This record gives sequence, C-alpha cells and structure tokens, in this order.
Amino acid sequence: MYQEFYQLAKAPFRITPDPEFLYLSPSHKEALAAIVYGVDERKGFIVVLGEVGLGKTTIVRSYLAAYDPARLSPAYVFNADVTFKALLDTIYQELGIADKPDDVFGMVNRLHQWLIEEYRQGRNVVLVVDEAQNMPVETLESLRVLSNLETATNKLLQIVLVGQPEFDDRLHQHALRQLRQRVAVRCTLLPFTRAESRAYIEHRLNMAGASTSSVFTRGALSRIVKHARGIPRTLNILCDNALVTGLGYQKKPVTAAIVREVIGDLEGRARVGRRRWVWASVAALLVLTGAVLAWSFGGALRPSPSAAAVVPAPAPPSARLVIEPPRSPSPLPAPADAGSRAGAAGPAVDSAAPPPDGRPRVATRVVQQGDTLFQMASEVYGFANDEVLWRIVERNPQMTDVDRVLVGTTIRFPDVSDLRPRTPGPKSRAR
Repeated sequence: MYQEFYQLAKAPFRITPDPEFLYLSPSHKEALAAIVYGVDERKGFIVVLGEVGLGKTTIVRSYLAAYDPARLSPAYVFNADVTFKALLDTIYQELGIADKPDDVFGMVNRLHQWLIEEYRQGRNVVLVVDEAQNMPVETLESLRVLSNLETATNKLLQIVLVGQPEFDDRLHQHALRQLRQRVAVRCTLLPFTRAESRAYIEHRLNMAGASTSSVFTRGALSRIVKHARGIPRTLNILCDNALVTGLGYQKKPVTAAIVREVIGDLEGRARVGRRRWVWASVAALLVLTGAVLAWSFGGALRPSPSAAAVVPAPAPPSARLVIEPPRSPSPLPAPADAGSRAGAAGPAVDSAAPPPDGRPRVATRVVQQGDTLFQMASEVYGFANDEVLWRIVERNPQMTDVDRVLVGTTIRFPDVSDLRPRTPGPKSRAR
C-alpha cells in the first residue's frame, strides 16, 4: 500500500517470519549457532527459549530454509498440543515415511528402521517442535523415547524444542526430570538493545531499497525504539502502522507526532476523529490510483490535475441542508435565488445566506445511511480537517463518538469561516 509513496521495493515490516529479512543480533546468532551445532554434532535434545515476539520461529525457519537435502531430513511441528500418536503421524507425514503401522509401538519400531537407513546414507534427521510450551506432559515424556533411538556413538534423531520461558518451568516438573537431563544444548533469546533495534529497522529498510532517514525522522525512530522495548514483532507493527498513517497524511519522512498517534491508537487511546479520516485519505489515494490506471488503458475516467488532493472536491449543496442564521454579529444578505437551491421538495431556506463562494457557513443536517462526519463536513464547508471536526463536536454535545454518527441524528454545523481550507495533517503534529 505504501511502498510506492516511500519508494520501497517491498513491504519491509510484515509480522510473518520471513527468513529473507533475518537480522541476527548477538543473541539471535547464539540461538542459530546452538541449533546448527546441536544438530550437526547429533546432540539429541536442543532447547531454544524466548519471550513472545523475539523471533524464535524466524530463527528456526531460517535454519530450515538453508538446509542441504543431501545431508538433512527435517520434520517441522508447529502445533505442539497433540498426543504422542498424533505427533508420530505428523513426523511420518513430514518425513514421507511409507508403510505406517496403526499402533504406537509399531510406528516407533518402523521409525527406528527408517532412521537407521538415513544414518547409513549419511543423512541426519531433525525434528523441530515450535511452541513447545503447549505440548502435554505425557507427550513430552513419550518424546524422550524417540531420543533413545541411537547407535553406539550417535543419536539418530535430533529434537529441537522451541518455546516460551514457561516451557523451562515445565521441564523442571518432577515428571519430566529424565527429559531435562537429556537436554544437551540450551540457549535463550534476549530482546534487542536500543542500538540493535535501530540496526534492525535500518536492516529491513535497506533490504527494501530505502534508507532510514528517508522514511523516519530521528524523533520518530526514537519513539518507535523506546516503545517497542526490543521486541522485533512490536517494532514491525509500529513501523508498518506508522507508514500507513504517514501515507494518509502524505508525510515523508514519518514524524514523531505520527508515531505518537499510532502508539495511542494501538493502545486504545487514539484522539477522537483522527484515525477515521486518515484511513479515508488512504482509501482516496487507492481510488485515485485506480482512476489513473483506467485512464492509462483508455477508459473514460480522466482525472483533472486537482484529483491528487487527499480531500475530495465538495459536493453541491444537498436538499437535506437547512441554512441557519449565522452567529456572527453582522449576517450577510440572502441572495434572491436562495430558495431555489434547496429544491422544491427540500426544506425551507432561512434568511441567512451562504457566503459569496456559495458554501453555507452555518447549517443543520440530518444523518442519512452511509454518511460520515468527515464527508458531511466536506460537503457543508468545502473542506474538512481535525479543527473543523472538533468545532462540530463542541457544537453538538449529544455526540459521544464522531466515528459513529447515528442515522436520523440532526447535526449542527457551526461557523468555521475563520479556518482556512487545507489538506488533513496539520503541521502542528510534526513537532
């Protein structure tokens, strides 16, 4: 959505574990090295621990993406909350083992024979269990049986258990003491430092073909790093939302004020009315892009040079508008054709008239299906921004949420002649 505006070759902050964007902090290097060492040296059990969002799955998938099929046969289990028989079914499916017996005893013996054959051909076999903290104790204890499949010198199956810190608590249960003793390699992922967080963002932007300074101001970057507290997933979410909001404001680079607004929105304390028209601006840009594409292929749509504005052109006064006397001390005289503007079937027009530009300054309007406050303000005044929305809220104490205007509600639009039309996104937020 925002790649073209910020001149990015690809979206750099997706929350899916993409090995292409792998960034190795010292802690992540240690975790990857632990997996490589434990598997290559046939150590049996390898445990990788880390808090939510630190990149455990990204590390594992990066390792599996780089394996040599001639030397390694991997099985990846992403749903650990299974019985031992269901786990064996998954292992058989992942490794492509034929002739699966129906009972657990037969499945273990058949797996043993298959592992011996792989060993003879010089291939190592690794079982990776993600989200291991969800695996039942009975399944974990039975998993120990698979680690007993070995030769006189080497383990035939390497088992990598990846989980959150509570998995370590589970391993210390008395029922799992034998499994805990078999863990040969263990490492723990740590959150990024602030320097590593900055390097992480810079790395991802470089992979997408941009520099950090062209996308984020120093203040914006500092706010993101401070709020994320070294969690890669949180860094991705903040950066992605900041870029979408920056696109809505047509702001490049993203400022600290935009990041502050994004953080408030993600924490459920966004200011009234702002986010609605930011997304409306993004939608308008997408519609404009579609219009340009249609024009380029010879369609009937041929946007004018002013079509690039974020706020759509004002619609003509609707028959639903009722003009009120303005509250200024010197009302303007009404033109002779004021009554004709409302239409024969429309509401009566008051003695107060619109200003010379033809746009009413003071009006009431009944909300109809599909109306939004931003759209109605644009029709009434010919423009809209957050100052306008705040004026409307102050004039209508019955409104509790400007993002929800109820059908049938009468809204009074105050005089905003002292405000100047401009594109949403006041510069005052860019401090």
